[in-house]
Amino acid sequence: MCRLAAAVTASASALALTACGAIDGIGGSDSSASPEKGDDITVGLLLPDKDTARFENFDYPVIKKEVATLTQGKGNVVYANAEASQDKQSRQFQQMVDQKVDVILVDALDAKAIAPDVRKAKDAGIPVIAYDRLAQGPIDAYVSHDNELVGEVQARAISDALGSNAASSKIVMMNGDPADTNYTKYKQGALNEFGNKVRIVKKYDTDKWSPAVAKANMKKAIQAVGVDNIAAVYAANDGLAGAVIEALKEAGATRIPPVTGQDANLDAVQRIVSGEQYMTVYKPFLEEATRAAEMAVYMVQGHHIQFEALTRDAVDSPTEKKIPSMLVPAVALTKDNIKETVIADGVYSVKDICTPKYAADCAAIGLK
Repeated sequence: MCRLAAAVTASASALALTACGAIDGIGGSDSSASPEKGDDITVGLLLPDKDTARFENFDYPVIKKEVATLTQGKGNVVYANAEASQDKQSRQFQQMVDQKVDVILVDALDAKAIAPDVRKAKDAGIPVIAYDRLAQGPIDAYVSHDNELVGEVQARAISDALGSNAASSKIVMMNGDPADTNYTKYKQGALNEFGNKVRIVKKYDTDKWSPAVAKANMKKAIQAVGVDNIAAVYAANDGLAGAVIEALKEAGATRIPPVTGQDANLDAVQRIVSGEQYMTVYKPFLEEATRAAEMAVYMVQGHHIQFEALTRDAVDSPTEKKIPSMLVPAVALTKDNIKETVIADGVYSVKDICTPKYAADCAAIGLK
């Protein structure tokens, strides 16, 4: 019941954003790590790619702002983006260890491959917090969402959309990257929810969550199944959803069947407004980013009570047991609750969503 409630209840937090540009390289101080420090701390932040719009538009700016707030402006965030390259992320990780940052927040592109880097940080006395995706190796904490619930929410949306026709309908399943530890959770949650309710005729994995790979796979599905025979597409995130919809349009689809997504990217929200995308999963990433910054600062400063209050969950990875964790709930976002989710939380304004191209569609659903 708690999981179901989490799926339909939007986050009440409204977090203010400041304008912050993304940094392509690595920069920062030479602060040495120590068990307990004051406000002069350096947080290393490693994000996996730029295809997922939220990372540079929201996660990094929010974490940077929150670290500054918690440290009276003395704290520093060293940021790097792997741009979908595991080798690059490993080099960036090593640079942060060499710079002796105080703590590292890492959203691992490849959870298994990052484990040796996590070990190096541990040996150097630098704690590591897995962010958004559960990394392997001796990580100290984890902050993300209930990722199995994400898959359940997506699958439930498809089942509900198809109604009594679900069992005879042909579904294409566009999963994410198997190297991402969240992949299994999303997929398993979706399959558990689907059960025998639908007929999945094609399944694909998507290397590095690449929209180009997803589009190519969708073209294969269309050729094999027939564009008019595809009743719905489970797309694991918004980047894949956009690619799927492009492939359907190019194949001459007279209507776009229900397509799921995840991350509440602005273009996905606009597709939902226009009716091209059926839904996305809004994971209150502003809350996730804020809590990750708090965890990082509290850990370095030795505020154990505050840290433990944030990490009341425990999660196992393939290499570690009972990792102190925080799991933020997920929300199904459709055209019916845009105001109550991304607008209420300050992620987007009506002006952001309802550009001239979408003005008529916004008016039709009362978004103004």
